[in-house]
Amino acid sequence: MSTVAQKGGLTPHQRKTVAGGAIGTLIEYYDYYLYGLASAAVFPAVFFSSNDPVIAQLASFATFAVGFFLRPVGGVIWGIVGDRVGRKVVLMTTVVGMGIATTGIGLIPSDQVIGIAAPLLLLLCRLFQGFFVGGEMGGAATMVVEAAPIGKKGLYGAFLISGAGVANVVSGGLMAGLGLAPESWFLQWGWRIPFVFSIVLAIAAVLLRRQLEESEEFTATQALQIEAAGKKANPLVEAFRHPKNAIMGILIGLPQSIAGYVVLTYGLGFMVSNKHLPAWMGFAGTMIVGLLQIVVAPLWGHISDRIGRRTVYIIGCLGFAAMVYPAFALFSTGNMWLIWLGQILGFVVFGVAMQATLATMLAEMFDAEARTTGVNIGYQISNTLGGGLAPFICTALVAWAGGSFWPVVVYAAVISIVGVIATLKASIIPDVEGAGRLHELAATSAVKTTV
Repeated sequence: MSTVAQKGGLTPHQRKTVAGGAIGTLIEYYDYYLYGLASAAVFPAVFFSSNDPVIAQLASFATFAVGFFLRPVGGVIWGIVGDRVGRKVVLMTTVVGMGIATTGIGLIPSDQVIGIAAPLLLLLCRLFQGFFVGGEMGGAATMVVEAAPIGKKGLYGAFLISGAGVANVVSGGLMAGLGLAPESWFLQWGWRIPFVFSIVLAIAAVLLRRQLEESEEFTATQALQIEAAGKKANPLVEAFRHPKNAIMGILIGLPQSIAGYVVLTYGLGFMVSNKHLPAWMGFAGTMIVGLLQIVVAPLWGHISDRIGRRTVYIIGCLGFAAMVYPAFALFSTGNMWLIWLGQILGFVVFGVAMQATLATMLAEMFDAEARTTGVNIGYQISNTLGGGLAPFICTALVAWAGGSFWPVVVYAAVISIVGVIATLKASIIPDVEGAGRLHELAATSAVKTTV
């Protein structure tokens, strides 16, 4: 039976596809969460030590933002490769590039050793990290969603975000454990260990992804394109043939892109810089968030298969906007348990609802011949405009407000409203209709061949 039409459990091929996609998402989020944690609590002292503390924090978050600027470039380039050559090629290449770039960051000497070369090398590695990350989610989401059974695409697409939860556990856990050591050792050597460990995850991902196969929907669509036109379609042209969804995809992705980086990344910077709390406390909370995310993401994915991706995503947007104020109020108490509760309320409950739903929803907004490119355009540009700038914007807003966090609440609410409106306006094709379209094309092709 066609994997597209199948409604039962996963076949061995499908299980390999889900696992291969999830481990790439794990590394993507591991690299970015790790960089976010370090940019909040480590890099200001290691790479920008000569600056005023506020300027050092802004400079550190600026390098965090710059890494996002190459994500759309990587998204388009790797998206075209994925839609024309195959998703497997992209997934094998991007995971190696991410591992090398992240490991390189962990090997850069401090600015006290090599001066201005240190932040410049940090910036270079960050740019390479962004370029390779740009192709990861589109290829992984497309492969997993195309392989998943009808009626369960939301569930299995959400396993990608479970991989992100594992990344939170590993990155937050390593940084929390190492952060308990003497501060001088941690700032000189300890923080580097999780970055170098990225190459180990990359090798594991390559070994797992070697067994991946292209989906039936992809191979059938490629064959139909060649039969109909004598060549493969241009994915970028196809993605913008109906520009509404390309634009809506970007706007839809904005709230989910800022959720983690406002609550977890900037939240950590807020606790360390404004409230003078130990960094390990926020690191440990991030680990707890990741543990919960592993379970909560598939739950939201399953719910989206029942009530619709659009409904779940809107619930996530509105819930996240409502939870930002309580989260930062709890951060301000300085109480460890209340800080962890704030991280859970601010991100896990509703932020994960958005993240668990987005990839599948974007995949359902584009046809197979442009799906990787379309997903990458929406996901990567929204992450650049939203998540990449979020910690920098929040730092500047709170400094402008004299240490008060109310502008962060307004910022999150405005972005969430934009996401709700875009979600209502987008054209989303349910997976049953997508399968029907493929079977219709296949039948037409069979008729032509017979004639």
